[in-house]
Amino acid sequence: MSRQDKIKRLVELREEAKLGGGKKRIEAQHAKGKMTARERIEILLDEGSFEEFDMFITHRCTDFGLENHKYPGDGVITGHGTIDGRVVYVYSQDFTVLGGSLSETFAKKICKVMDQAMKVGAPVIGINDSGGARIQEGVMSLAGYAEIFQRNIMASGVIPQISAIFGPCAGGAVYSPALTDVIIMSDKTSYMFVTGPKVTKAVTGEVISTEDLGGATVHTTRSGVAHFKAEDEEEGLMIIRKLLEYLPQNNLEDPPVTECNDPSERADDSLNDIIPEESNQSYDVKDVIYSIIDNKEFLELHRHYARSIVVGFAKFSGMPAGIIANQPNYLAGVLDTEASRKAARFVRFCDAFNVPVVTLVDVPGFLPGSAQEYGGIIIHGAKLLFAYGEATVPKVTVTLRKSYGGAHDVMSCKQLRGDINYAWPTAEIAVMGAQGAIEILEGKKIAKIEDEAERKEYISERESEYIEKFANPYEAARHGFIDDIIEPRNTRFRVIRALQTLMSKKDLNPPKKHSNIPL
Repeated sequence: MSRQDKIKRLVELREEAKLGGGKKRIEAQHAKGKMTARERIEILLDEGSFEEFDMFITHRCTDFGLENHKYPGDGVITGHGTIDGRVVYVYSQDFTVLGGSLSETFAKKICKVMDQAMKVGAPVIGINDSGGARIQEGVMSLAGYAEIFQRNIMASGVIPQISAIFGPCAGGAVYSPALTDVIIMSDKTSYMFVTGPKVTKAVTGEVISTEDLGGATVHTTRSGVAHFKAEDEEEGLMIIRKLLEYLPQNNLEDPPVTECNDPSERADDSLNDIIPEESNQSYDVKDVIYSIIDNKEFLELHRHYARSIVVGFAKFSGMPAGIIANQPNYLAGVLDTEASRKAARFVRFCDAFNVPVVTLVDVPGFLPGSAQEYGGIIIHGAKLLFAYGEATVPKVTVTLRKSYGGAHDVMSCKQLRGDINYAWPTAEIAVMGAQGAIEILEGKKIAKIEDEAERKEYISERESEYIEKFANPYEAARHGFIDDIIEPRNTRFRVIRALQTLMSKKDLNPPKKHSNIPL
């Protein structure tokens, strides 16, 4: 074979590999409203930046006639490219090849890019669209999953790991995304579950659809497994690109600071009036967030899950930061098991990748009741407490209104190594609200007052005294637990100034193998 023939053969083989499972299967993929594995990579990465690995790998299985079904690449496309000029590693499962099922060689391809990403310190993005383990390969397929899981674990907190679920992801396959930092699911075309509807019916008798068991809506509203529900795959890929704007390449770097055309000294007079006069009235904390961040650009995670707390990324004068904020608009901003777990995970995510944390506090306490206690509110609340106390990144806290009881301690207080703790004049920092406090403190005296009018007047007087003492931030400020009481309209400037001051912060935890966070 001549040199030109060899080159021609190479070109032909590359074109064959690019067809995956063939034109008919590609058409079937499109008919389901799904892109092919290569189309997803093309949209995700900067144009012309993708460099592919292992295009010509094929499986080695000879059981069940599988030797007659070999495809170049073996069902997964791997390599590296750039997003906004920054290097990322990517693998994209190809459902057109044997249903995207994972084989020994399939797993080795993924492991190779994960190993390379760890070596160079770059994010890994996995696009999942697979029927699960390749049954014909038996234990070799299972071993392949475990090899991937081990790398997910070793990479955790070292490089950002992002998972996109754009098709099936079931059985053992779900645990790789579950070990990553962020999961994005496409609406109506993706699902995740450990056991599917058929097995569920056979074992438990429960009849349930694929969508209701593990669809994007379920995992972004009820289970909290997924962080984003994208309307389609293209939106999901754009979310990944946006997310990386706030993250460094690895844990040894700082997040990328960008130019900002939104003045840092910009004040917002509406914030002076946003807290209602009545302490039991609600408002939307997102209005506060949008007011103080750059250009009202806020990337919210878990938008529809545990809605009494808001978490997400934004920038302050070009500096990325994670925001955690109680949401008075939903259950009065109370902390429950789900909200505590959601916020704790986000704080640790930020801390792992050197992203400063800004906390906006308006919390009446933990949600009471047997359902919460039986659900482990003690342990889940401790997770958030632990996450804040362990975090060494810059921590700026602004108490907007209520900060009661144990929830005050949990929400990045000064004693959990909060660096800068501000409060608005509307802040109320106390063990509990006036009504509950007076019932406990004055209960016996109140019970002895027989005249109802006299009793009400006495309660009103005692509550007024309590409010005068605690329904303001000055008591906490007198003890140095609040660094400054600020005018709400100036919050953006004060937060930016604090973050700028803290950029060179160094804080160390005691040497240890690892902590034992309450799980």
